[in-house]
Amino acid sequence: MNDRAARAILFAGIEGGSPFWAREVLQNGAEAVLQKLRARVYDEVKYQRLLERITQLSSETILEEIEKAGTVFITPSDPIWPDALNDLEAPPIGLIVKGSVSVLLSPALAIVGTRNPTHYGCRIAGDFAAGFVDREWSIISGGAYGIDAAAHRGALAAEGATIAVLACGTTVNYPAAHERLFAEIAETGLLISEVMPDVHAIPARFLSRNRIIAALSSATLVVEAAFRSGSLRTARDAAELLRPVMAIPGPITSPTSEGCHRLIAERVAELITSVADAVEFIGINK
Repeated sequence: MNDRAARAILFAGIEGGSPFWAREVLQNGAEAVLQKLRARVYDEVKYQRLLERITQLSSETILEEIEKAGTVFITPSDPIWPDALNDLEAPPIGLIVKGSVSVLLSPALAIVGTRNPTHYGCRIAGDFAAGFVDREWSIISGGAYGIDAAAHRGALAAEGATIAVLACGTTVNYPAAHERLFAEIAETGLLISEVMPDVHAIPARFLSRNRIIAALSSATLVVEAAFRSGSLRTARDAAELLRPVMAIPGPITSPTSEGCHRLIAERVAELITSVADAVEFIGINK
């Protein structure tokens, strides 16, 4: 059993985003944590389901399943692993990726926002994505409807690379209407997931994937967001990691801009009105 094999088993058995298990792996190593789980050193009542699941998992089977899905399992020991993820309180045990892994080497802008945007929001997301692609940045978002999709498509239209961090496995295609979009992203960019290829999305996984978007990005831009929105969580995650955060203002009567105005008012985000503004702000705050 080596670190990669141990991480494969832990990856398949442990839900991503757990600070406890992240600390355990960081402090003791994946092999030691796996041995302790199999020896039932941890609380058998609290971790009963995990302990039972871990005993049934085989690293060979897991890695074979990942390979059959046309994906690659990467861990912190791989040269391509993004060191920026290590800034997280709960860095991933590993990640499954599909596409051009070299995209992770370029600076990236996260563009996030509501799933129910206005035409204004979609246009702004696409324009900013294209503007940063022209400056040889990649664009990161969550693959969802709305602003996420507009950002991905804006990057693709400008013949640039984009990264989608999914809340489900790479073979699930959630949302289903984005099957073609995900295929296009994988051709020149990258799909990233913190779960096995056939695992479906649940609400908690959207929040845990947001931290990965924030960490992988050199800066985050919120285009449109409601007063309570998962995009605000991404923005706050980015701010906690000391990454520059920006927000696009909108009409004061628009519910889809309330979240952006909230970030600006609370001084979490800088008010941005053009790509040039964003580039200057990021440069000043590097």
